[in-house]
Amino acid sequence: MADKSTIVLFSGDLDKAIAAFIIANGAAAYDHEVTIFFTFWGLNVLRKDEAVKTNKGVLEKAFGWMMPRGAKRLGLSKMNFGGLGPHIIKHVMKKHNALSLPQLIELAQEQGVKLVACTMTMDLLGLKKEELIDGLEFAGVAAYLGDASNGKVNLFI
Repeated sequence: MADKSTIVLFSGDLDKAIAAFIIANGAAAYDHEVTIFFTFWGLNVLRKDEAVKTNKGVLEKAFGWMMPRGAKRLGLSKMNFGGLGPHIIKHVMKKHNALSLPQLIELAQEQGVKLVACTMTMDLLGLKKEELIDGLEFAGVAAYLGDASNGKVNLFI
């Protein structure tokens, strides 16, 4: 039986999302069964880059406008410099041949990392399934706890 690792990605910060996916991909490479549970601002990592037409109320639309749309538009947790920080870190990563966040997400999916969007948070923030990238699972906290209870490594980012 394979070791299990779980990550709760609560943050929508670029640097924290990159760290979560580097850890997830590393664990998957060591034959761990890996689950990343995306909740609250972490769900922004899973948003599609382009706007998706949905039927939403005013408050739900406002949340959508205020939150970054997708892995390419996230800010940094520190040294954001009014939006310049993400460009700097992306430049440094490219210079060192590090994978970008969209590439890390794709690699995780290829390695079978289970990406789970929290349905309760989706409801609270007014996010619809069609606004998120393909290849996700949708579940509540009970499903995450089921995976985490068998996990050797459980992280909260």
